[in-house]
Amino acid sequence: MKVIDILKGHGKAFPSLEFVPPLKGSDINVLYQSLEPLMEFNPPFVNITSHREEVVFTQTSDGSMAKRVISKRPGTVAIAAAVMKRFPIEVVPHILCAGMTKYEIENQLIDLSFLDIQNVMALRGDGTGKHKEFIPKEGGYYHTNNLVEQIRNLNEGRYLDENLENPIPTNFCIGVAGYPEKHFEAADMESDILNLKKKVDAGAEYIITQMFFDNNYFYKFVENCRKVGITVPIIPGLKPISTIAHLEKLPQAFSLKIPFELKKEMLKAKGNRDIFQLGIEWCATQSKDLLANGAPAIHYYTMGKAKNIKEILKRVF
Repeated sequence: MKVIDILKGHGKAFPSLEFVPPLKGSDINVLYQSLEPLMEFNPPFVNITSHREEVVFTQTSDGSMAKRVISKRPGTVAIAAAVMKRFPIEVVPHILCAGMTKYEIENQLIDLSFLDIQNVMALRGDGTGKHKEFIPKEGGYYHTNNLVEQIRNLNEGRYLDENLENPIPTNFCIGVAGYPEKHFEAADMESDILNLKKKVDAGAEYIITQMFFDNNYFYKFVENCRKVGITVPIIPGLKPISTIAHLEKLPQAFSLKIPFELKKEMLKAKGNRDIFQLGIEWCATQSKDLLANGAPAIHYYTMGKAKNIKEILKRVF
């Protein structure tokens, strides 16, 4: 079932999940163990993150530097198939502009279509290197709206190879990301919202937001989206804090703010055990407030961990 149909027909708000595939060489049971404890809450879909290849340089015996391209995690198609084999749940693989040509993207989408997967999340992805500047692969896309347009074209039976005879249309529901506190590369919130509208106009059917810790950012974000004519469902994305390191790492990695009250409580905590519990309580409170104010669902970034997410879902759903 498509995510948009789940949103329209579910009748009440629900949790959805996002997880990071295990590292290459890991046991597939690592993945299953991160999802199994959460299945009792009947999440109708799970997102599967995708990770671009990385370039590493190693010194050879003659002293020169050799370039290698490595993948640290299994491919999205394999992970999607593994999850569907084990659980009765819809999977939403992430499709990236980063590190992909439009032909490689099409081949990935064809493989997912052969698995009868009906949902994808279209994302630009991150840059590489010290400054994280995003540079598309030659023959790839710089902007997510171009990726969304390619997926929509496939849904209409328009492949890159124009010589195909009677091509079969794919059947993907397309989700995209939104940023309640602004994407770090956007000049301002107004331009960021307009860029999001380009993705929706290109064919995106719903939005899942980046994590945030102050619900006021989400409410203002939704208001601004509606003002420019974005009418698709907007799902808030949440992640519970769990260690004192998150106080610095999350703002740096995701360009978000930790509210003063939460920061104060983190600094008062006696250790990570207290912070772990604080994260559960804060996220549960956020969740209840969002649902009370009309959020159609809540998307939880699990990062492969189930214990705190399970406790939050017990309190909220």
